[in-house]
Amino acid sequence: MAKKKQTFEQALKKLEEIVEKIESGQIGLEESIAEYEKGIKLVKQCRAILQAAEKKVQMLVRSDDGNLIPSGELERQEE
Repeated sequence: MAKKKQTFEQALKKLEEIVEKIESGQIGLEESIAEYEKGIKLVKQCRAILQAAEKKVQMLVRSDDGNLIPSGELERQEE
């Protein structure tokens, strides 16, 4: 069965938990390294999600000729 992808918010929450664990000093070196590795994977996942979202937003704010519309022009077009 395929693993369901986690949302940006879920990944960020897990990343925050990892940071708290490591910063607390309550875990040993080996576990800290393992948690750090998990954190790096989560950072990469969050970046990929944000990049995909940015591309979607750019597609939504393109003019009919395919050029990006500066935000000020977008506001004028909505009026």
